Amino acid sequence: MKKKITVLTLCAILFALCLRAEAQQPAKVPRIGYLVANFPSTNPARSEAFRQGLRELGYVEEKNIVIEWRYAEGKLDSLPALAAQLVRLKVDVIVTGGSIITRAAKEATVTIPIVMAQDPDPIGNGFVASLARPGGNITGLATLAPELSGKQLELMKEIVPRLSRVAVLGTSTRPGNAQSLKETELAAGAFGVKLQYLDILGHKDIETAFRAASKGRANAVLVLTSAVAISQRTQITDLAVKNRLPAIYDGAEFVEDGGLMTYSVSQNDLYRHAATYVDKILKGTKPADLPVEQPTEFEFIINLKAAKRIGLTIPPSVLARADKVIQ
Repeated sequence: MKKKITVLTLCAILFALCLRAEAQQPAKVPRIGYLVANFPSTNPARSEAFRQGLRELGYVEEKNIVIEWRYAEGKLDSLPALAAQLVRLKVDVIVTGGSIITRAAKEATVTIPIVMAQDPDPIGNGFVASLARPGGNITGLATLAPELSGKQLELMKEIVPRLSRVAVLGTSTRPGNAQSLKETELAAGAFGVKLQYLDILGHKDIETAFRAASKGRANAVLVLTSAVAISQRTQITDLAVKNRLPAIYDGAEFVEDGGLMTYSVSQNDLYRHAATYVDKILKGTKPADLPVEQPTEFEFIINLKAAKRIGLTIPPSVLARADKVIQ
């Protein structure tokens, strides 16, 4: 009888220890993959906006969430390997910063959820079946970048009344570039403006493009979205000033670094909002059930320092509409 009681006591103690061990095991910390094309220093505000979005939802890096940061540093051919790294790490979700990056992630996995922080044409790029019903493992945010070119040309026409020729800098290898150029051409037709498209595939093409713009008698420049443009924005804004060419850009970073003006989607808002998709996915919602959202915040920013350097006066009516004026 004593042996039986002893055995039962030991079993009870072991059972209690097992329960305690299970209770003490830490909860699984979600692991997020963050994949972009450029250097960490290229768009620090965007990654910080993503962090901020996570913090607002109660996630603190290295405490209750881990972020695997992967930067291609301008070497786009390294994106497939970086995406494969994230898949091997078995991250819970991958956040991508652009079409080329999303394509690499899509080819690396059909099971891990992918959140597009920004994409100009998710349907046309084959990432989702529709905005309302993505239908696969990809969802996120669209930018409407191509549709903004009409407004950009309208603003340029207001500050350069005799606007007749505009040099358009784009990157033909970027998904969405053709659509952006098409929309720009439609707007140019409405305003009676002739376009000169100049392809920039790398930093070596930028000086050549500005020489061609000068030779083509352009009296303004419009810079389309591209990884090349954003990574080389200081060179582009400097050359625009040097050539005394008013320029409008697709991103606040250009204007903050000396460019004249931007009318664009708020990229920081998109990256902050991408965190809400991550949160919903971590809580069990499937990407296929999360509609792709379109932007709600836009930025019109003017740099008066740049205007002064090229001898341009911005009309008060235009300044009054700006969200931000850099003095």
